[in-house]
Amino acid sequence: MSSQEFDVVCLGGGVAGEAIATGLKNSGLSLAVVERELVGGECPYWGCIPSKTLLRSGETLSEAKRARHLAASRVEWTIDVPKISQRVLWMARDLDDSRPAKALESTGARLYRGVGHLTDTRTVDVGGQRLIARRAVVIATGSTASIPPIPGLGSVDFWTNRQATLPNEVPRSLAILGGGAIGVELGQAFARLGAKVTILEAGAALLGLEEPEVGAAVRPHLEADGVTLIVSDPCVAVERDPDASSRANPGRSAAVKVHLKSGSVISAERLLVATGRRANAEAWSATGIAQTQRGWLKVDPRTLESQSGIWGAGDVTGLGGFTHLAYYHGQIVARRLRGLDEQADHSAVPRVTFIDPEVASVGLTEAAAQARGIDVVVVRAEPGDTARGYIHDFRGGMLKLIGDRKRGVLVGATLVTPRAGEVIGELVVAVKLGIPLKVMADVIHPFPAFNRVLGESLQELAAKVTH
Repeated sequence: MSSQEFDVVCLGGGVAGEAIATGLKNSGLSLAVVERELVGGECPYWGCIPSKTLLRSGETLSEAKRARHLAASRVEWTIDVPKISQRVLWMARDLDDSRPAKALESTGARLYRGVGHLTDTRTVDVGGQRLIARRAVVIATGSTASIPPIPGLGSVDFWTNRQATLPNEVPRSLAILGGGAIGVELGQAFARLGAKVTILEAGAALLGLEEPEVGAAVRPHLEADGVTLIVSDPCVAVERDPDASSRANPGRSAAVKVHLKSGSVISAERLLVATGRRANAEAWSATGIAQTQRGWLKVDPRTLESQSGIWGAGDVTGLGGFTHLAYYHGQIVARRLRGLDEQADHSAVPRVTFIDPEVASVGLTEAAAQARGIDVVVVRAEPGDTARGYIHDFRGGMLKLIGDRKRGVLVGATLVTPRAGEVIGELVVAVKLGIPLKVMADVIHPFPAFNRVLGESLQELAAKVTH
């Protein structure tokens, strides 16, 4: 086995790996990046980009339906699945990473393709070559779909996000295990493209990591798209249903039956498992590097160090499964490798679920703030009760702001509204910088934009913390 030395070896050429390569450009530090699949990672090929493109296709059809109420007496269309599939695949770079690979190598990094394994804290073996890190190893191996140990699930040809985001078919019916962000996004997308969708959430609410009001707010919107929602009823078994398959779609794989704890049985042509993510730990777990109870790489959230000379970045750390966070981690690690005393700040990481209407949040939920002993003040509002809400013909949203009475600052915010992913921006800055609420209350918001709803709500919150 041939050996080669580098200052830094990075396991994983996803978003975090790309950010590290960019951050170390012209630093004088040599970098090797090991990637087992495609440069860019999950997001551009099987995650964010294709899923949001799929959602956009469904959104245009929904807007066409709204035209019947707002602008037209008659609107007709025929769903073109091959056209949708072709555009989604094009947006996913046709699963061709030659351009991002070239961009990565243009930074001066050396790309190694293959399955890498960390054999000790300074050595990575890949494809018959041994890479020795003189200074540091960065673990940025990402995450993958977590498959629950449900009896019978292994006998079914189920989808994960990888098959669902690059579909060459729209099934007549689709059962989805999991009502988190992936489940509701893909559920709404396929429902709008003509599938009969059932989302099965074992927990008490949809999007259970968000404020409890979120699940209640998005439910009627999903149901209006024809999605059937079942919560608090775990799946206990799955079985193939070949008879149903042969009747509905001869030649296709067997349909499925999903058995719930309540005794209900849901039949569907396809099953999508969207029950969360797990760390891709195969490349490094055998070395004894510390892991959390859930199997994530255990790191100091400020420095992103696992131990001396071992760093973590992105999903694999369990600090958040977001592309923007992975890129941020890569930037922090690169700066620290260059000798800068940079520290990661996770207090204001924005979260967006790109359904219609969008769900966006930042900071602490009300319950999390109370658990930290914060003297919480809360303001709620309906974004639909604004000029833009009426113009857009939107109803059934929510805004919830969480303030710290003692400090007089915003510590959390959640929105369910069109454009929520853009509206959240100023609230991210407010939480991160601890801007006094009396200052936020003095911000002028353009009329009649969607963010106009923030003005009166911030004023109300500022009044509560000063009394």
